[in-house]
Amino acid sequence: MSGIIIGVLAIQGDVAENIMATKIALEELGLEGIVNEVKTPEQISDLDGLIIPGGESTVIGTLSLVNGSLKKIKEKIANGMPVFGICAGMILLSTKAKDRVIGETDQPLLDLLDVTIERNAFGRQKDSFESEISIDKIGIPKFQGIFIRAPSIIETGKNVEVLSKFNEKIIAVKQGNIIGTSFHPELTGDISLHKYFVNVIKNKN
Repeated sequence: MSGIIIGVLAIQGDVAENIMATKIALEELGLEGIVNEVKTPEQISDLDGLIIPGGESTVIGTLSLVNGSLKKIKEKIANGMPVFGICAGMILLSTKAKDRVIGETDQPLLDLLDVTIERNAFGRQKDSFESEISIDKIGIPKFQGIFIRAPSIIETGKNVEVLSKFNEKIIAVKQGNIIGTSFHPELTGDISLHKYFVNVIKNKN
């Protein structure tokens, strides 16, 4: 195998930061692999793993829907491809999303991660903050969580494992090959979560 192919959905959000963090993670783990921006169904069909970065989930969902990428992403994840949804990316993966202010949102969702999400659970842009959190269940006892208009998870299905909470709100989960976080690990300089995700992909291949 010439190495693993990891894509970062490049419609909006922290694309460059995730590419950089994933490249460093591969390097530190001593693994061969490439990390690319992906947009089209053709690019997505070649992937071993996918990161859906933060940004505006409605925009990401709507634009992906237009070019058929959502359908291809859904197909690949359903067939076992590991995926890491960050902030808006986690919202896109969920089965149900509500907004703290406007209630039910009629946005396109992949309907794969069995959770109900509250958008902007910690407030708007001006309420962004950083806090130390723990993701002990996957061997990361200390991590600097950066929360920017962050969602939280208000309900989880029976196959969803809660990885981390902050102020009693669920902020990181895992369900099979799907990982979701409310916070932005690509903005911290700490690549332990990206390394964890790369290992999930490696163990799958």
